[in-house]
Amino acid sequence: MGNCWPSPVQSSSPHTTKPCSPVHKYAEKLRKSQSNPNCEENRASPEAGGGGSAVVQDLPASGRIVTPNLKMFTYSELKSATRNFRPDTVVGEGGFGRVFKGWVDEKTYAPSKVGVGIAVAVKKSNPDSSQGLKEWQSEVKFLGKFSHPNLVKLIGYCWEDKQFLLVYEYMKKGSLESHLFRKAAEPLSWHTRLKIALGAAKGLSFLHTTEKKVIYRDFKSANILLDEDFNAKLSDFGLAKCGPADGDSHVSTGVVGTYGYAAPEYIATGHLYVRSDVYGFGVVLLEIITGLKVLDMERPSWQKNLVEWAKPSLNKGKVKKLIDPRLEDCPSKAAIQTAELILKCLEPDPKNRPSMEQVLESLQQINAIKMKPKESRANGKNNTTNRHQQNTPNSHHPSHGHNRSPLHHRKYGGNGGGAGSRPCSPLA
Repeated sequence: MGNCWPSPVQSSSPHTTKPCSPVHKYAEKLRKSQSNPNCEENRASPEAGGGGSAVVQDLPASGRIVTPNLKMFTYSELKSATRNFRPDTVVGEGGFGRVFKGWVDEKTYAPSKVGVGIAVAVKKSNPDSSQGLKEWQSEVKFLGKFSHPNLVKLIGYCWEDKQFLLVYEYMKKGSLESHLFRKAAEPLSWHTRLKIALGAAKGLSFLHTTEKKVIYRDFKSANILLDEDFNAKLSDFGLAKCGPADGDSHVSTGVVGTYGYAAPEYIATGHLYVRSDVYGFGVVLLEIITGLKVLDMERPSWQKNLVEWAKPSLNKGKVKKLIDPRLEDCPSKAAIQTAELILKCLEPDPKNRPSMEQVLESLQQINAIKMKPKESRANGKNNTTNRHQQNTPNSHHPSHGHNRSPLHHRKYGGNGGGAGSRPCSPLA
């Protein structure tokens, strides 16, 4: 992976030799941060987004990032591509600002008319938000370097007149969250759910095996985006962090992320392990097989937290009662092995969790399991019963109406997009 940051940022304004200028101070900070393998200064310094209002004040109004992988857009180009950031083009919203759908030429990336060229997702950060700037920098820092089929592609950026924008490929099917939990969503088949899990696992495994091991830190169903063929790609690298170095087992950092998905050791101590991401993957895999969100305040008190409610049944091998009743093509053997894998991922001690490479291998084995003919016929009968039970008030399996939890912040839904929102920094 090399240095954690891309090449130093250069101001687009005329060069000055005064060492006290904001441009020089910022570039010098970046150069120093590149020599720090843990990237800790990147998080702690005001210039890196950790110092509140000082972030915006210390940065030049405009600039460019020296990297051959990203296109530098002008603000007017993105304004044109999104039809002046019209409200009806918004596909996501969060603490950083909004995500808009725009259109650009496929080859030149020049703004084009609606329906002409390719669709893109434009994330427009609030210029006065330290969170927005920090996430903008982190996205450039990681997605500007990496290229992988299971990571959302960052096409370019804009840094002009204190405006910070990012341009991503547009993901037509939106997020996994919207397909699992939106009321009117068409139920995903077992084959499709497993395909999504495999793609997400490949993306996370790639991050964990780069030179300096990137910890994603916010793995959740809302951050898994889907293309038109339901290929999964990880998005939203605003909280990603370089992993431990020099033989250390973890990095110490402030607790951020999304409650319910964050690993218990991270919440309790601020110690972030590479396998802290594996816990989050286990939570999402549990959501995939049950069709239920990890937290839902509308469920009965004993079922509000999905992990706490489901774990006893996973341990006892009673996974059948947990399976989403809308699933009609899930082989029993595959369900049992998935439950076993979920339990391994949810181990309290990160040392006992499998690596993402091992998780990926297990998922590939599960994917090879086919439904037996007798099982297929039985499932047909059972699902007729399940559909009836879903309309019965006292059904044992929690409702799939999926009322949104107060703890769950808005993410763009089924309209597609490039990268969405997350809760503000402290874990909420």
